[in-house]
Parts: sequence; structure tokens; C-alpha cells
Amino acid sequence: MDALVPVLGKLGGMLVYPAAFLFVLTIVVFVHEWGHFWIGRLCGVGVEVFSIGFGPELWGRNDRHGTRWKISAIPLGGYVKFVGDMNAASVPDETSFSGMSEAERRISFHHQALWKRAAIVAAGPLANFLLAIAIFAVVTFVNGRQVLLPRVESVQEGSAAAAAGFQRGDLIISIDGRPMPSFAEVQRIVSTSAGDSLTFLVERAERRITLVATPARHEVDVPGFPKQRIGLLGLRGSSDPADRSYVRYGPIDSVGIGVKETWNIIDRTVHVISRLVRGKESPDQLSGPIGIMRVSGEVASSGGLGPLMGLMAILSVSIGLLNLFPVPLLDGGHLMFYAIEAVRGRPLSDRAQEIGFRIGLALVVMLMLFSTWNDIVHLGASFTGRGT
Repeated sequence: MDALVPVLGKLGGMLVYPAAFLFVLTIVVFVHEWGHFWIGRLCGVGVEVFSIGFGPELWGRNDRHGTRWKISAIPLGGYVKFVGDMNAASVPDETSFSGMSEAERRISFHHQALWKRAAIVAAGPLANFLLAIAIFAVVTFVNGRQVLLPRVESVQEGSAAAAAGFQRGDLIISIDGRPMPSFAEVQRIVSTSAGDSLTFLVERAERRITLVATPARHEVDVPGFPKQRIGLLGLRGSSDPADRSYVRYGPIDSVGIGVKETWNIIDRTVHVISRLVRGKESPDQLSGPIGIMRVSGEVASSGGLGPLMGLMAILSVSIGLLNLFPVPLLDGGHLMFYAIEAVRGRPLSDRAQEIGFRIGLALVVMLMLFSTWNDIVHLGASFTGRGT
């Protein structure tokens, strides 16, 4: 019996990973689909299905409006199927249109005015951004924040900061014209700017000077995860208690910080993607479902609910932003088709849309396979102890 205790303990620890993953992903997906659903209902569109997950139905019920609410077997997303949709991707069911009554056309998604269709599609990503803002705002309001002034304690010898002329006691005012209220904000900018030239406005001995520095690329080992490639200058933040303060925020300021944090994630994600496109970042940084599950499990095991909610906010922003990419099959692809329709005065032909959806499906599947392969490689490396 005693021999079973460590085994059961390890098994229980392993179950934390899928449980945390499902908790985070289910809420993020539900909020995304709820955005589509709610605006669709406001616009008078009939909703046939609201599903969390894909594939065979595990549980379901119909509400008084005739919508089937269900949980499906594959918990890697979700969908809302409106009247007139052929499938979960909102592809128009052209074959059914000719047989629709006037009443059915009034509640069919594809027979709505262009602005209504665009609003319904955009509501999903917008709901994800609002969820992130709400999480950051609540956490800030409840916990407050420790703020460390961006004052330099020391400069590493031979570092990019030393080459740029930084000195002990320098107070960083701005980077590329952006005010730096804290050392954490300096770290955020520098970490995503490896190889990029940055202009610092620094206060030194009651006068302001300009320094130009290029963060060096540095690989950080995180067991079980991809190596994090970040930019480093070689600066250490102040250890003087006078430079550290604890700030409590009211509701309005907390919401403002939630908006700022959400925007920072969007800005950082777009920045990393642009670096990938320009060849300045390695594509092995991309993670898929396995990577998200590992991160969720690690956070839940070590940090509890607070950090897990932070991860949920980050994932919510990421999913919202990903869905806005102009790739057919994603929300951004639908919005791209609607923009073309607005310019042309009529929608693209059925054939053109069908080809677009097929290309979009191929791109999404390739991205999923590639990111999952990255996850498997990183997982295997963690088991062999070689790192990545």
C-alpha cells in the first residue's frame, strides 16, 4: 500500500495539467462564442447550436428559443451555428436558401445586412479582449501593484548597456519616446527587442541625456518548454527601498490598467509575429494545445488561481487576436470577405468563397500540426533532459 502513495501522488499531479487546461480553454472559448451568440441574438439572427468542443455530443439541451446548447467530445474550441450556416465555420448553406420561407430568411445569418454580419463576427474577438481587461482589472483592484522605479543599480561589464554608456544611478525616462513608469516596463520592451536599436532618454545627475542601445539575444532555459529567446541589456534594477512602492488602485484606474495590459499583449504578439516574418525570430517558439496544457498545469501546480487567471487573460487575448487574422475560416477571414463585399457592392462568388475556405482550412491545419510538432519536440527534450 505504501508503494502506491507516490504513484497516486504523481498521477494526481499529472491530472492537474488537463484539468487546468480545460478550465482555462473552456472559459476563453465560451466567452468568445458568447460574443457571437449575444450580438447575433440582438440582431435577430436564429441560433441553432452553441457548442463547446467539436465532434460527437456528450451532453446537450435545447432552450426556449430552440438553440441546442451542448458539450462535444473534442475540447479544442467551440462554435455557434446560425440559421443558414452549413457548418461550424459559418460557410453559407446555399442549397437551403431557395427553400427558405420569408420568416426563415429574416432570421438567417447570411440574409442580414452587411453591418450586422460584421458586428456578429467581430463580437467574438472583442469578447476575448473584454475578458482579459476584466481579469487584469479585478486582479489589480484586489491586489494592487508593486512599482519599482526604472533606476539602474548596476551595469554588467561587457554588456550592451555598458557599450551604450549606461551608468549606475541612471533613471530611464523613456524608450523610443514611450514613457517608462517602472523597471518592469523597461524589461518588457527590452525583452522583445533583441537585435533592435532602442533610444533611451536617461536622467543622470539632474540632466537628461540620450543613449542608444541594442539588446543582445539571450536564450533562457525553461524546463519542459521552448527556450525563450529574449533581449537583454545587462542592467539591474534598483535595490533601494525608496525606489519601490506599493500602489492600490480604484475601479476606474484598475480598468485603465486592464486596458493597458491587454494592449501590451496585443502589441507584443504583433511584434513577435513581425519578427517571425522578418526571420528575426525562430518558429519553434510557436506552441499548440500540448504546450498550452503544460503551461496551464505548471501555473496551476505552482501558483494557484491568481497566476492561472493571468494565463487565462493572456490566452484570451491571443485567441481573440488570432481570430482577427485575415485567413478564411477564421473571424478575420469573414471580415475580409465582408470588406470586399462592401467595396464591390456584392459578395464574392460562391466558388471564390469556397476556394478561400479551403485555403484557410489548409493553413489552420498546417499551423496546428506545426505547433503540435513543436510541443512534442519540447516535451521529448524535457524527458531526455537535453533541453531545446
